[in-house]
Amino acid sequence: MLTINEIEQAITKLPQEELTRFREWFDEFDAKSWDKQFESDVKAGKLKSLAQQAVNEFRAGDYKEL
Repeated sequence: MLTINEIEQAITKLPQEELTRFREWFDEFDAKSWDKQFESDVKAGKLKSLAQQAVNEFRAGDYKEL
């Protein structure tokens, strides 16, 4: 297995076209990973208190229109 340093070095040596392909791949990989973690946190109830706080603040009129 490669170390982070080895991966970083390899990335710096990629031609522009390959770097673009890597960025696209990594963006998709990272988004999927984030989605999985988010779904796991929701199922585990980790976001319940934050959601309740947001609802309470909204009901109290403590919000700003975007």
